[in-house]
This record gives sequence, structure tokens and C-alpha cells, in this order.
Amino acid sequence: MPKIPPAPPAAECDEFRAEMQVEGVRPIAAPPRANLAPPRPKPLARQRAADEAAVARDSLQGPEAWDAGIDSGDLIHFLRPGLPAEVLRKLRHRHWVCQASIDLHGLTGAAAKIEMARFLGHARHQGLRCVRIIHGRGNRSPHPIAVLRNTIRRALTRRDEVLAFCDAAPADGGEGAVEVLLKGS
Repeated sequence: MPKIPPAPPAAECDEFRAEMQVEGVRPIAAPPRANLAPPRPKPLARQRAADEAAVARDSLQGPEAWDAGIDSGDLIHFLRPGLPAEVLRKLRHRHWVCQASIDLHGLTGAAAKIEMARFLGHARHQGLRCVRIIHGRGNRSPHPIAVLRNTIRRALTRRDEVLAFCDAAPADGGEGAVEVLLKGS
């Protein structure tokens, strides 16, 4: 193991520095050192995340609305306030061609709302005007009320992009499906 030579006495070091300063020699500036401390993590907005989750949860549950106790045998239709009745008449008489459809059979009410929202968002993005949502008649529902049918129709009335809806033609599912007219893009 190599031996380290002993440091010169302090008096010699001071004398050397003094001579160097007389001749204009300056010490080399130390290069800047990198900050190796790990970066601090960004703060988490926990309350905002909790609020957004609560809003999403509330939007899926919502209060009972216009069709809470409607039996599955009733014909249902909806027309956004301010629109002429002619729009609903044209929708019933298949003036607009159905451009896409989704089948929600077998889903829970909450899952069906989520899938419906995705489907409507995709339809709007694609510029579709008329779509069909198949939810079933509720014949196998344990309750006397068609739960999925009423849940979907209630949710449709709350969506801004929905102008009108009505039962599908008997050949297209009748009261087990709904034809939806969307806002144009």
C-alpha cells in the first residue's frame, strides 16, 4: 500500500500562496457541483380526486326521475324542450337511418350507463346522428319493473347530446330498444 507523504508545514503553504499572488496567479475556480438530491414528488390533489370520484358515483345513482315507476308495456318517448314535435315524429317514422347500435343485455344498471356513455361519446366523435341502444324488455327482471330499460332511458334524458328518443320499430327490438337522435357536430 503506497504511503501518503506528509503535508508541508502551514508556514510554507502561506509563503507559496503569497508568492503566487504577487505574480498574478489566481486559484482555479471550482466547477459547479451537480445537485444529486432526488427531485421532490409533485403534490397529490387527494381532495380533488375524491371529489371527482364522488361526482362520478353520484351521476350513476341520481334521484328517481320521470319514469321511475313505468311498466315495461308503456311506450316511451322523449323530446328535448324547445324542439318542434316534428323532430319526434320524424324519429318515430324512421326519417333518420340508424348508423350504429349497442346491446346492453346482461349488464348492471351502473355498467350499462358507463357503456352507454362511451358509445354515445364515440358516436358523437364519429359524427353519427341516429343510434340504437338495445336494453331488453325486462321480461327476466326479478322486479315487476324493467330496471335496465328505465335506467337507460332516465340516463338518456340527462345527456346534453340527446335531442330525442323513442321505442325502436318492432323489427328492431320494439320496446326493448330505443332509437336516439343526437346533436349534429
